[in-house]
Amino acid sequence: MEATALTRIRGFELTPARFVQLATLNAALLWLIVGTGAAVRLTDSGLGCSHWPGCERGRPLPERDVHAFVEFGNRLVGGVVITVTLLTWLAARRTPGLPRWTRQLALGVLLGALAQAPLGYLAVASDLRWPVVMAHLLLSILLLAGAVVIAVEALGLRDGRSPPFVPLELRRLALVFTAAGFALVVSGTFTTAAGPHSGGGEHVDRFGSLEPTVYVHGAFVGIFLISFLLAIGYLAAYRERSPALFQAGVGVLGLLLVQMAVGELQWRTKLPWEIVLVHVTLAAAVWAGTVALAALFFRPPRSLLPSNT
Repeated sequence: MEATALTRIRGFELTPARFVQLATLNAALLWLIVGTGAAVRLTDSGLGCSHWPGCERGRPLPERDVHAFVEFGNRLVGGVVITVTLLTWLAARRTPGLPRWTRQLALGVLLGALAQAPLGYLAVASDLRWPVVMAHLLLSILLLAGAVVIAVEALGLRDGRSPPFVPLELRRLALVFTAAGFALVVSGTFTTAAGPHSGGGEHVDRFGSLEPTVYVHGAFVGIFLISFLLAIGYLAAYRERSPALFQAGVGVLGLLLVQMAVGELQWRTKLPWEIVLVHVTLAAAVWAGTVALAALFFRPPRSLLPSNT
């Protein structure tokens, strides 16, 4: 009996359709935790729980204080994220047809999610020193990118893969606008570190002066926007090859323009935390869309062919 059960476990396989669902959930949760982590910082709740993993020494759960609930809630979301990244890695090992690098990437995302726990402890222990908090956020951004690539690869496995629709120069441009997008996110984290929402109130260490940091961030916005508009122009020229891919690019561009408008609004309204939170979550969505679009340039599924759209 035991041998039969063990054989069944070893022979278990996940269908590509089920893996797409799990990989999409994984990416969605890694996007969500960027927002919950930003909520912790923007509401000055970073020190709402002074102990880890429980909220306070001898009191593992938060009590009454809203900052404690915000911080502890983010930790709970982190626990769910770790669980789902673990399941995604295990599922990748049991999904026939996935390339080896996808399984390795799923393992890397899991290890990165696990690394967030000691980084979170270090952030609290260091009284939210900005380099530690920045590392915490940027790791989340990289993990989100990895999860998006896994989801795109899962889609190709489910629907069948196709050779790239777009020429080599556009695929190279995709690498450029993805790098520019990551640089934009990095400059945004420096801006947050220099601003009034550093995570734990007035006493928290900040990076430099806000105004010049905002101008540098604005320059990176321009670089990313130009490179992305060039890619959209190329996509428009080749849209007959895949109208769905062109529509996806336009969708990401629309999201970017909304995010830029929210960024302008937050600056003109003196950075209220509610608007900054919308700005950060939109930034994570734009980043996920950017990575997904670049991945689709290189490894598109057949479902994006004109005959299937």
